[in-house]
Amino acid sequence: MAMTDVRGGLARPAGILTSAAGSFRRSIWVPSKRWTAANGDRWFPIIAAVLITVSMFFPYWRLKLNAPQYPSGLTATIGVSKVGGDVDEIDGLNHYIGMRRLDEGGEFERSISVFAVPLMAGIAALAALRRRRFWLFALPAIVYPIVFTADLYYWLRNFGHNLDPTAALSNAFDEFTPTLLGPGRVGQFTTFSFYDIGFGLAFLAALLLIVAVVVRLKRAPAELLARTEAA
Repeated sequence: MAMTDVRGGLARPAGILTSAAGSFRRSIWVPSKRWTAANGDRWFPIIAAVLITVSMFFPYWRLKLNAPQYPSGLTATIGVSKVGGDVDEIDGLNHYIGMRRLDEGGEFERSISVFAVPLMAGIAALAALRRRRFWLFALPAIVYPIVFTADLYYWLRNFGHNLDPTAALSNAFDEFTPTLLGPGRVGQFTTFSFYDIGFGLAFLAALLLIVAVVVRLKRAPAELLARTEAA
């Protein structure tokens, strides 16, 4: 009798979990999967275009520096069109090791981003209307986060490997590449760098467009067959 009670006690939670999982699948997972298959290639590009546009108003990358003489730390942010944070203070410190001012990196990219990013968002939105070469309209926004990361890494490496040899502390520092993501160290400063909200929005837009492309590619054979039969 005791063994029966134990088994019954264990079976009830298992049954509840199974029932909850089935309910979730019927009420949320299956309908959302069907909605994605039916409408993802139409609505996701439009949502992605909105996300990319909104991302312009937020930083894409953030660097935090900490040292004993700066108990609150220093912060630098990089967005689509501007560099922000404690830029003047950080530039003053970088001057001693021969590193250029932060706003000298990516000047061309920031100058064209005001036009290029909205244009890219518009092209992504047009993908919702395309039947042929759908993926070509989605591609710029899909690779955008990769391009931003590669460009950022290029400038970090460029700054760290082109130090002014006449700077006051140039002999105390070898060439280096500031950390793109995660913890790092520069002299007595510990650093931590990470992607910010703007990049997250752009990355989410890229994921939505990838889903839209996959849905469209899966649907294409069926649409082609339907047009062939109609003809």
